[in-house]
Amino acid sequence: MTIDKIDHIGIAVKSIEEALPYYRDILGLEYMGSEVVEEQKVRVAFLTIGESRIELLEPTSPDSPIAKFIEKRGGGIHHIAVRTDAIHSDLQKHAENDVRLIDNEPRIGAHNMRIAFIHPKSTSGVLLEICEEPE
Repeated sequence: MTIDKIDHIGIAVKSIEEALPYYRDILGLEYMGSEVVEEQKVRVAFLTIGESRIELLEPTSPDSPIAKFIEKRGGGIHHIAVRTDAIHSDLQKHAENDVRLIDNEPRIGAHNMRIAFIHPKSTSGVLLEICEEPE
């Protein structure tokens, strides 16, 4: 495995506008902007914390995975993302070890990162994202 750090923690929120003041104004995290990831039907706000980020995830559609998460569990931590520089070989190693994958191949996420999710049943209940910066 080539995991070298926590890239970000994804937090599901009903509204970025309502959640952002706490993280930015009370905690003092630097707000880096936001973007919409059409494929995942989510708007993402980025805040830096040390070498990592917090990503506030707001659904843009009632059928988005984040909307379904909020409907079932309410807002809160959705996933933890770890950074790699070899996402394909990391996914292969997971598959070779019978780890349950949500994504067998990387897809494009925010910041054009290559991302893949590992099923919580294989990670003690945590939705884990592996991400790799674009080349």
